[in-house]
Amino acid sequence: MTKNATASDPIADSGIVIVDKPEGWTSHDVVGKLRRIFRTKKVGHSGTLDPMATGVLVLGIGRGTRFLPHVHADTKSYAATIRLGSSTLTDDREGETLFAASAADVTGEQIGAQVAKLTGEIMQVPASVSAVKIDGVRAHERIRRGESVDIPARPVTVSRFDVLDIRRDSDPNRPGECIDIDVEVDCSAGTFIRSLARDLGDALGTGGHLVALRRTAAGTFTLDDAVTIDQLSAQAEQWDSAHPEAAEQRRPPMERAASLLPMSLDDACLRCFSSREVSADAAADLAQGKWLAPARMKGTYAAVGPDGKVPALLTESGKRAKTVFVVRPATL
Repeated sequence: MTKNATASDPIADSGIVIVDKPEGWTSHDVVGKLRRIFRTKKVGHSGTLDPMATGVLVLGIGRGTRFLPHVHADTKSYAATIRLGSSTLTDDREGETLFAASAADVTGEQIGAQVAKLTGEIMQVPASVSAVKIDGVRAHERIRRGESVDIPARPVTVSRFDVLDIRRDSDPNRPGECIDIDVEVDCSAGTFIRSLARDLGDALGTGGHLVALRRTAAGTFTLDDAVTIDQLSAQAEQWDSAHPEAAEQRRPPMERAASLLPMSLDDACLRCFSSREVSADAAADLAQGKWLAPARMKGTYAAVGPDGKVPALLTESGKRAKTVFVVRPATL
């Protein structure tokens, strides 16, 4: 059972799960699976991963779904492989080839120079098959309808774009014509690694696309925090075997979800934000959405009561420290 998760806690069945998403699964597939594992419809994710990608997918369970919007803007980290030698409709290996040219003469110095130009604050055009909305409709839906898509460039920040390895003769179907580049990228939310691959290939005149992608971190959450779908399923089966009567209930007791949660909502709040200790009376006020006197703290932070639990996330403006998310509403 996670820290502070007891039967007397009204949000004992709420928290955060960091899943190491398997290849071939959509983010929605993972949500559906966790709904069945936790036996609740209240499951959501923060930051979609393409089916081809693996790695860190942050999900909220129960009231944890209300917590996700407060961490969605965090930076992301990726390990990826970019192939020079062709471009595709989807900017990754799953799309049909649009253009091909030999990358045999491309040097490491040329690759490094163009990577440098794609580092820092840049303007980036998202992939045409992305979830970006154009006039209220997602780009990939318009592509499926056969419509042309013109997505405007938008500012993103690539704080790190490191080349780890350059491998030639990477495509057995085109001997000597393709180059695979293993990279690591730290970037702002909303940055498309597929678009970096496309733009790198375009700049070098060879075309480029993504052949592998693994998210290694989302904000403060890393692969070290992640569990697999199989691990969660096994834990659920173990709990159900040990509690056969409760396992048959349509709405199993809170203890079941609490035992499966790797991270309580309290722990998630304290992991993502700085904290401020408050009195029991102040914690009760925050549970009702009331404000406190400011403590000269910047940004969003977590209030922590004497019991170690988080009643709310706060932000300060003028003479007030106001709630931006009430973790434990008095109405629960």
